[in-house]
Amino acid sequence: MAGLSGSERNQLLLAAAAAMESHSSEIVIANREDCEALAPAVAAGSVAQALAHRLRTSPAGVKEMAARVRDVATLEDPLAHIIATTELDEGLVLDKVACPLGIIAVVFESRPDVVPQVASLAIKSGNGLVLKGGAEARHTNRVLVSIWHEVLAAHHPGLERAICLFEDRAGVMALLQMQREIDLVVPRGSTEFVDFVFRNSRIPVLGHGSGICHIYVDSTAEPGMACKVVLDSKTQYPAACNSVEKVLVHAEIAGRLLPELVRELEAAGVEVRGCERTRQLCGNPAIKADTEDDWSAEYGDLIVTLKVVDDLEAAMAHIDQYGSRHTECIITEDAGAAARFLDEVDAASVFHNASTRFADGFRYGLGAEIGISNSKLHARGPVGIEGLLTYKYKLRGRGQVVSDYVAGKRKFIHRKNHRAET
Repeated sequence: MAGLSGSERNQLLLAAAAAMESHSSEIVIANREDCEALAPAVAAGSVAQALAHRLRTSPAGVKEMAARVRDVATLEDPLAHIIATTELDEGLVLDKVACPLGIIAVVFESRPDVVPQVASLAIKSGNGLVLKGGAEARHTNRVLVSIWHEVLAAHHPGLERAICLFEDRAGVMALLQMQREIDLVVPRGSTEFVDFVFRNSRIPVLGHGSGICHIYVDSTAEPGMACKVVLDSKTQYPAACNSVEKVLVHAEIAGRLLPELVRELEAAGVEVRGCERTRQLCGNPAIKADTEDDWSAEYGDLIVTLKVVDDLEAAMAHIDQYGSRHTECIITEDAGAAARFLDEVDAASVFHNASTRFADGFRYGLGAEIGISNSKLHARGPVGIEGLLTYKYKLRGRGQVVSDYVAGKRKFIHRKNHRAET
């Protein structure tokens, strides 16, 4: 895959996007079969509603999948540039060059749009891909992967093996031990699922344990804006990991904001839980009393917990204690407060006056995302192509030997970013 030119890899992506659209009805029929099979477990409460939401797609969903693949095709070729060049000495030139990681394993639950997202990023970056989808999406994943195989085989016979679909649940543990064959594991799914992969893999893992996202509404916030941002962050797609779960409100604005905010949340079908100060200010018996467990819970559903805090410091301390380092937001008209929040809150994404739902690879202009990482190493936040790359050093010389430099016969010049004839 890495040996293909950038234009050849782009041609594969464009062909795959067109093929998904032409096979749209086949994808939707397979997805309906998966959804119907999962429905009894959802009704019985043994499977979370959030997982069912993530599973479902439609003709519009397939169209969006294809659009995301085309977006990746428009990105600059990540393998076509030299990161840095140093002329160590006359005729001795060191290039730092981007290259693929190798083989990426993506272990995911439910969401069928993971297949085209990660397949497009893997092809664009010249990597091989192993997919392990959840049993609940078996039929949808099979159809989607078969489309990519068809396209790969048509353009480069044998290349379809660059994308593999792995279905054996019993073999997941074996997959997670294949540190010589697989270079990176990306888990996508529930908090429990991602934690399981972190605990059991001997391969580097890129993922996030949970998406406990906060919005802090400061004393100078414009109430209409605050309500709009909170509503979008909670209701636009509540099953997403960047959906807001907790809202902290400055005591000075709480009396004016909270009653209206609660009314709008409840009108949108959101179950509201709150601290004692929140419940007293709203006088609304429908607001459930918060528990300690609420503050560390990722709902992934139409549920939100509200808390009144005394100031910015209290809000940041609460986020530091309970946040998952995913996405945190401040609503304020105070530039100084916003600057402090953005600088001091430890999270992969920190926002000022914007919905937490913007924390997404496509919305960040990455074309798509391989996943979201709360880690500080390798890649952080929504991870696009750069998370699938490493680099190597290429040194070109004319017979130079180290002993000449040790003996003082030659000296290093270490001239940066200089291209020389070799």
